[in-house]
Amino acid sequence: MSKDAILTAIRRGLKRGPLPADQRAMLDGRLATHPRHLIPARSRVPRPEQVALFIRNVEKEFGTVARVADATEIPAAIADYLAAQNLAPRFVLAPHPDLAALPWADRPLLEFEARRAEATDAVSVQHGFAAIAETGTLMLPSDAQRPTTLNILAETEIVVLRTSRIVGAYEEAWDTLRRERTDAVTGGFMPRNVMLVTGPSRSADIEQTLELGAHGPRRLHIVLVDDDPAAHGADDPAAPPAA
Repeated sequence: MSKDAILTAIRRGLKRGPLPADQRAMLDGRLATHPRHLIPARSRVPRPEQVALFIRNVEKEFGTVARVADATEIPAAIADYLAAQNLAPRFVLAPHPDLAALPWADRPLLEFEARRAEATDAVSVQHGFAAIAETGTLMLPSDAQRPTTLNILAETEIVVLRTSRIVGAYEEAWDTLRRERTDAVTGGFMPRNVMLVTGPSRSADIEQTLELGAHGPRRLHIVLVDDDPAAHGADDPAAPPAA
């Protein structure tokens, strides 16, 4: 069913016709300008503090973070995490070119397929689009290179994220998404789905007892690649040496 057919059916159910011209103009103006909400002060901090805030919030929400200096270290970081969790070195990988270009041959024991996730997949490796420091949240828009099933079906989700993709507030993450989705490749369309993930799936609906993995992954692990020199403070031991 087309979008127009769906909207027509909704209008019929509401016993309402098309919007009057003035209301339509107001709606179009709102969609075009994207009015911004308040940005919390806690997110307006220098880059090193922003990244540290993101990591603290991820860990507060039962996620884990491994920080690596270079993308070439990602396969080793994934292998180490799987071994530490006593998980098989097998996973489904997002079919993203950044992940495909990694030196997987350096870790020949790792087995993976680049595709959408299935119900039988225990571990998924997703490509992180952006992250929000103020709450430790990942922004994961759906597209062919980042299948949404990777965020839902596997019991363990690993997300590869660059520090340059961490922003302070939600408004800044939405700005990034709108800006990057208006190129020739996407045709200017927003993705069908945008998942905002804060920690592993959990629920306390039953007797107020926290249960991880209630509606999605039981574990959320982020491999954070230090590609932003501004994200290091002067006294940060992980900072790259000065040139």
